Amino acid sequence: MIVLITGASSGIGEASAWRFAREPGTELILVARREDRLRELAARLPVPATWLAVDLTDADGPERVLAHVQEHHGRLNCLVNNAGAAWRATFEEGGWENVRRTMELNFDAQLRLTEALLPVLRESAPSSIVNVSSTASRISRPGAGAYSASKYALTGWTDSLFFEERTNGVHVGLVMPGFIATEGFPATELVANTLTKWLVASPEAAADAIWEVGPGGVAERYVPRFFAIAGFVRILWPALARRLLKGGMGKHLVTKTGADAADHVARQSGSSGSQAGPADS
Repeated sequence: MIVLITGASSGIGEASAWRFAREPGTELILVARREDRLRELAARLPVPATWLAVDLTDADGPERVLAHVQEHHGRLNCLVNNAGAAWRATFEEGGWENVRRTMELNFDAQLRLTEALLPVLRESAPSSIVNVSSTASRISRPGAGAYSASKYALTGWTDSLFFEERTNGVHVGLVMPGFIATEGFPATELVANTLTKWLVASPEAAADAIWEVGPGGVAERYVPRFFAIAGFVRILWPALARRLLKGGMGKHLVTKTGADAADHVARQSGSSGSQAGPADS
């Protein structure tokens, strides 16, 4: 089984590489921006692994990934679309520009890469695509509108692609993490509070869900599982969901991210920082 994982240099992506590596006969393709981390991870894994350092928002990013797959592997059994980031800001603060850059990485890049690799996945069928969305694709919070917009889009597109590709032997599944402690999404505010630290799960839990949704053929998984309640409440009782979030809960559940920290460093140094920092969740 040949598996390609984006955002593989840390967090959920790295944990997924280790999870898939437990399965006999697995070969891994690790994709992210940080070459040093990819090289180190590939050397440590107990299965054959190649890697490609690429920014998936680059115009030629998807084509470079496809060329790597064709040159080094020839086929592909599972694509894990995991790379992503978030910059926290209200719409007044971040405006369209914050929505644009978030959509570019969290939605556009996933579509473009899938489009490039879909012919190989069809030729390698049975195969699977795992789109790592978020619980934020079911319920939005103040200050995280751009992130939610990108994940709502990814979730909606995933549902459609599932129906379109099932006859081609390509299973398309969805993983919706809640709070996962990673470099890109450290959730330090929640972990430091005894009342909220139980909400935070590990990257390994998300990796297990990715395995279930990919080779396991499951349609959809929340991580942790009880986060499905938030989605149900939003759909069945939207007034209650809004009441809870506007009552202060929403503010406490919006945490700073690795991309926020990178932007801060970039501003201090005078550089743009629009794609700096840990964008590999």
